Amino acid sequence: MSEISAGGVHVGRGRLWAGRIISALPVLGLVFSAVGKLRGQAEVMEMFTGHFGYPQQTLTIIGVLELSCAVLYAIPQTAVLGAILMTGYLGGAVATHVRVSETAWVFAAVLGTLAWLGLYLRDPRLGELLPLRRLPSARTGGNP
Repeated sequence: MSEISAGGVHVGRGRLWAGRIISALPVLGLVFSAVGKLRGQAEVMEMFTGHFGYPQQTLTIIGVLELSCAVLYAIPQTAVLGAILMTGYLGGAVATHVRVSETAWVFAAVLGTLAWLGLYLRDPRLGELLPLRRLPSARTGGNP
């Protein structure tokens, strides 16, 4: 069987697995980052409180939000909600890095892009919502 049903719509096995692999990257990135914040690692605390200027008590809240976004995104039934929340979270990360003139904002932007690309590949229903259109083929209208 080369196709799998995803919500009543068939998706190729290769496309599904490519989407799953690409989707794993933002999940792993957010989980890794959240664990550092929740464990209160000294280098993470110094970066967020000293370099970025966040109050120390916000690190736990940010870590929980980050972990929540990753979990919601990883569950197929809540993946779209997770992608939306992850996009918002990563937008804040981009703004934080840009505010202190760091080029690391690119990493957060790439993670957000990978999240949507992975979701697009593993859930074909998302293609109906996005404004991506195929060009009409030369063989339209019954012409040979």
